[in-house]
Amino acid sequence: MFNLDLDLAYAVGLSLKVASGAMVLVIPIGGGVGYILARYRFPGRRWLEAIVMLPLVLPPVAVGFFLLILLGRNGLIGRMIYQFTGQTLVFSWLGAAIAAAIVALPLMVKTTKAALENVDRVYLQAAATLGLDPIAVLWRVWLPLAWRGILAGMVLSFSRALGEFGATLMVAGNIARVTQTIPMAIYDAVQVGDDDRALVLVGLLSSLSIGAVLLSSHLEGTPNSSR
Repeated sequence: MFNLDLDLAYAVGLSLKVASGAMVLVIPIGGGVGYILARYRFPGRRWLEAIVMLPLVLPPVAVGFFLLILLGRNGLIGRMIYQFTGQTLVFSWLGAAIAAAIVALPLMVKTTKAALENVDRVYLQAAATLGLDPIAVLWRVWLPLAWRGILAGMVLSFSRALGEFGATLMVAGNIARVTQTIPMAIYDAVQVGDDDRALVLVGLLSSLSIGAVLLSSHLEGTPNSSR
């Protein structure tokens, strides 16, 4: 029983670590892409948005397979990392974090874009009239008015990264106390017929997810401005 509880603790801790690591990538990249899509109109904009949204509709195992090709020791990115560091991202918690980030990225992009586009353009025009450059407009107008929606996207993205299974399994595997997250521990528990353990983990993950959805709805339910 002690070992089982210890394995459970490792799975929970690793899930939080992986989801937090994923957010280090998701927040700047997803926020930046969301800003670009909301701020600029340029050729290929729809293609960029389609590519970023692809992990939202692709099966997670397919996303994991593509990442495995890129991050493996002989992959385009993995080879360079191995040459410089002697380490591989595959079968590591960092690889799991990258996989979780890719899957969660569309949520961050979509919510950030929507939050920024919801800001009344009158404020943006007034700021431009006052001579503020685009960066100043972003920090002094857009973000103060859209922060609730952006924060809601961060919460949903964290929850999505926390519950990711397919892509992380392909990239990081399912190694107890090394890369085994909560979803993988649930899968293992069901495989061996330990329904009680699976129920505890499902309950924990469901509680966290419900909390994330409720918080996100609360943040998005109080608009900062109208068009």
